[in-house]
Amino acid sequence: MANDVLTVAVLGPGGIGGLLAALLSRAGHQVTCLAGDDTAAHLRTHGISVRSKQFGEFTAPVDADTELRAPVDAVLIAVKQTTLDAALTRIPTAALGDALLVPFLNGVEHPAALRERHRPDRVAPAVIRAESTRVAPGVIEHDSPFAEIDLAGDEVPRTRLDALADALSKAGPTTRVLPDETAALWAKMAFLAPFALLTTRHALPLGEVRTRHRDELTALVEETAAVSRACGVPADPAQSLARYDAFPPATKSSMQRDAEAGRPLELDAIGGALLRAAERHGVPAPVAARLVRELRDAGH
Repeated sequence: MANDVLTVAVLGPGGIGGLLAALLSRAGHQVTCLAGDDTAAHLRTHGISVRSKQFGEFTAPVDADTELRAPVDAVLIAVKQTTLDAALTRIPTAALGDALLVPFLNGVEHPAALRERHRPDRVAPAVIRAESTRVAPGVIEHDSPFAEIDLAGDEVPRTRLDALADALSKAGPTTRVLPDETAALWAKMAFLAPFALLTTRHALPLGEVRTRHRDELTALVEETAAVSRACGVPADPAQSLARYDAFPPATKSSMQRDAEAGRPLELDAIGGALLRAAERHGVPAPVAARLVRELRDAGH
């Protein structure tokens, strides 16, 4: 990635992937979106239209295909854990070359799975903080007044991470490279797991969860923080609760929105991974275990 123009493939041009694809294209990078036949045809013809409080309203042209056919500098993986295995068939190993694989997935277990398929020193996990939704093929609504990315990859050459972070920052999202991949992933997990599990279990927005189910939220935040600490990542339950309290009361988790739409939930990637880490380190997590069990019993 020595030159200023990157070639980037985006696997899953939905709310997050579509936003990043459009911003990178607008900044002059060569972007190819990887999707099904109909979506790919639509994107080739119409590009991606973004409505954003932060980045304005614009339409950016993108290339699109059903699979990667030539090497690129980076592949941004923006599908959900529930569709990851199927989506990865769109990036054949032979076509990847020296590409960075940059997963924007919830949970903490996917980097190891990707490293089993691809060079470990080319897997660069990322965490994004943004609320962005695909409302139609190629139409993205970015509702949050922020978009921030943490990029990591303990084995990835720092120059590769810095080059990608620089391109992303100049395109829009504030991007920083973090030196500890585990810390980056668990910082997101410690916040996301209580938020996702409780809003989905009670079918309530965050404002009602944090008032009507305060004790349960507090207990779950403390459990999650204990698991995070056992994994070597400091976590402050009081700080997490303060963050929840600062969010708009109508905020819903993506897991809750998936449940409302009848889509598969990332229950295993979030709740299951939390419980597996708890068991591995001998940390009690009774509230998390009950919530995961109740959500599974409800057919999720």
